[in-house]
Amino acid sequence: MDLIQCLNWRYAAKKYDVEKVVPDDVIERILEATRLAPTSSGLQPYEVIVITNPEIRDAIKSIAWGQPQVTDGSHLLVFAAWDDYTPERINQMFDLTNEVRGFKNEGWEAYRAKLLSSYPNRDAEINFIHASKQAYIGFTAAIIAAAFEQIDATPMEGFDPNALDELLNLRDSGLRSVLMLPLGYRDSTNDWLVNLKKVRRTMADFVRWIK
Repeated sequence: MDLIQCLNWRYAAKKYDVEKVVPDDVIERILEATRLAPTSSGLQPYEVIVITNPEIRDAIKSIAWGQPQVTDGSHLLVFAAWDDYTPERINQMFDLTNEVRGFKNEGWEAYRAKLLSSYPNRDAEINFIHASKQAYIGFTAAIIAAAFEQIDATPMEGFDPNALDELLNLRDSGLRSVLMLPLGYRDSTNDWLVNLKKVRRTMADFVRWIK
C-alpha cells in the first residue's frame, strides 16, 4: 500500500491479538523513523522506552485506566521528555553535530550561544512543555511508520504520568513521561472499532489556501 492507503488503513486499535508478536526488525524500523523525526534546534529532547516485560506492563495498565492495549499489544513504547533544558544537554547535542559533520560553523556556534543564554534561564516547567511538544512529533512519526509497516498502534495520553514516572524511575534520569504507544496486531474479530469508517473533516473544511 502507498502512504495514504496505509493511513486510511490505520486506526486506534482497541483490542490486540495477544498471540502475535511484532518482529524485532520491524520494531527497529519504527524506532528509527522516530529517531529521524525533526525536533526544534535538533535537540531531540526526549527518549523512547520500549517495554515488553509483562509484569511492568501489568503495573502500567493499573495506572492507565485499565486499558487492555497496554498489556495485550506486542510492545509498549513510552515517550519521555527532558524535564528541563540544561547547558549540559544543549552542549551535548551541539558537540555531537560538530563531531558528526567534522567541522565547526560560526553561525552554528552563535546559535548555540543563543540557546545557552535563553533556554536554561527559563522556568523548568516551560522547558518541559516545549520538550513534550517535540516528543509529540516523534510520536506521530512512530504512528505513521507503524502504519507503513502494517502494525497497529494506539495513541495514549490516558495514564497517570506521575505514577508512571515513579514506576520507571524516569525522574532519576531527568525525564517525565508524556505519551504511550502500544504496538501490535489488531484482533479483527473482537475489536468493535475495526470495521467502522474513518471519520475526518473534509479537505475543504480542513485546509485553507492563501494564494
